Amino acid sequence: MYTMNIKNKKVLVLSPHTDDLEFGCGGTVNKLIEDGNIVYCAAFSACKQSVKKEFPEDILITEIKKASKVLGIPKDNLILLDYNVRTFNYQRQEILDDILTLKKSIQPDIVFIPSLTDVHQDHYTIAQEGFRAFKFSSLLSYELPWNNLTFNTTSFMKLEEKHINKKIEAIKQYLSQSHRPYANEEFVKSLARTRGVQINTLYAECFEVIRWIL
Repeated sequence: MYTMNIKNKKVLVLSPHTDDLEFGCGGTVNKLIEDGNIVYCAAFSACKQSVKKEFPEDILITEIKKASKVLGIPKDNLILLDYNVRTFNYQRQEILDDILTLKKSIQPDIVFIPSLTDVHQDHYTIAQEGFRAFKFSSLLSYELPWNNLTFNTTSFMKLEEKHINKKIEAIKQYLSQSHRPYANEEFVKSLARTRGVQINTLYAECFEVIRWIL
């Protein structure tokens, strides 16, 4: 088990859909930025094909821009790609090419991806292609419990209440996703509290270590 202390690094989060960063590592991203790290987010789909009819089809683009601002991600560090939701497994090579382009342009020190056991087909594809592109880099998987078949709690980021509050505020920007059972303050806080108890602190987010280069 490892508790992270990351300073002055370039960090890239690969987010299959526009809200996965906030749910998976929103508190950690907020803390990383607070600690002087440069954080980039690449979201591969705004899920236009599955947005509820009462919202504009591009609502998630508006929402991720608001959520990213809450977390402190600079506008120029938000990269939005336009893959159709639930089709990533048919476009693996195009996705890998886009990830390799990000690798070349950003040259991140640390990369966050979904779990390699995530059962959502889009998440699994981003995890697989992210690993393929960054297998020689420090690589961590973030937690999405509703999709994770298994999850090894091998690394933790200690968080303060202010970081969890920022995560909750960011998630609240996603009005189009408010019907999700995990998109509520009670769940977010209780999971962070659970992870905090595991390392004897108040709040935390946990990650699977895929590669950690010292």
